[in-house]
Amino acid sequence: MDPKLTIGMATYEDFHGVYFSIQALRMYHPEIMDQVEFVVVDNKPDSSHGREVKKFMKHQVHGQYIPFSEWESTGVRDVVFREAKGEYVLCMDCHVLFSPGSLKRLLDHYDNDPDTKDIIQGPLMYDNFDNFSTHFNPEWRSQMFGTWATNEEALKKGDPFDIPMCGLGMFTCKKEHWPGFNKQFRGFGGEEWYIHEKFRQRGGRALCLPFLKWMHRFGRPDGVKFPLTLENKVRNYMIGWLELYKDPNNEKVQSIIDHFSEWKPREQLEKMLLEVLNGPRE
Repeated sequence: MDPKLTIGMATYEDFHGVYFSIQALRMYHPEIMDQVEFVVVDNKPDSSHGREVKKFMKHQVHGQYIPFSEWESTGVRDVVFREAKGEYVLCMDCHVLFSPGSLKRLLDHYDNDPDTKDIIQGPLMYDNFDNFSTHFNPEWRSQMFGTWATNEEALKKGDPFDIPMCGLGMFTCKKEHWPGFNKQFRGFGGEEWYIHEKFRQRGGRALCLPFLKWMHRFGRPDGVKFPLTLENKVRNYMIGWLELYKDPNNEKVQSIIDHFSEWKPREQLEKMLLEVLNGPRE
């Protein structure tokens, strides 16, 4: 019998995150474990971390371990959805924790709306346990589209509510309605807003469920291991937004050039846009 929920993550040299995230799920959410499968997509499988993740998944978790080295990108999370056996998929960063009872309530939500076309997220809980962010405001800041914000009234009310976008430390949907990340994405950046718009273009909504609280480890004392370049960010935004809006003169597409011209000459950005227009974009 197939699981009801696939919980999946991509990892890049972060055995510690994978270990503690999965063990916390198994220890603190036992009421749903008989309905869950785990999937880990390893984007650096030949590393020492990768070997430990493989061993852990094979011998302790008995979940799917999928090595993927064709390219390096946070977009490889697409593989989680491709390989998932569950009717619903929850994709998370490999260093995320969920509040007790939240995942059982998520499954209850799916029971009440089994054919949902929505992308579902929850409030980010900060390390002090007191502060939350419910969504991103759709605006540029510091080489990223989207700034953390909080709808205090909706959070207190407790009902699901629409959001423009949110960080993708965790997100969930029905597998058959997953629209996919663009296969040309490389490195980090460009997925927020893009994926929320794809759901909306297909008749779904972007929702925050106030009970679905999650905590994200932001600190990286050993530094960022995965590729993180300005060029990848710009290119991903251009590829994604051209997919959404089709027109290089679209206001959103042009805002990429406007924003990143603070760090890169405008002529170079316009050349990058031309290269993206003339290259593979799907």
